[in-house]
Amino acid sequence: MKKTALPLLIASLIAGAALAGPAPWYQWRSKLDGALACSQTPLGPGWEKSGGPYRDARCEKPMLAK
Repeated sequence: MKKTALPLLIASLIAGAALAGPAPWYQWRSKLDGALACSQTPLGPGWEKSGGPYRDARCEKPMLAK
């Protein structure tokens, strides 16, 4: 039983990763000068989220709500 548990665990982790979708993109606005940037992760304390989520790295294609 233990010999089959590890391969099954590894297979289930790989299958779960294969089904995962890409992370959404968000538009961020600088608190300093109002400049806009598009990123999947927060850019730091000087930035605030101003739009999103988007499907592309240019923040042009909105993600459809599920």
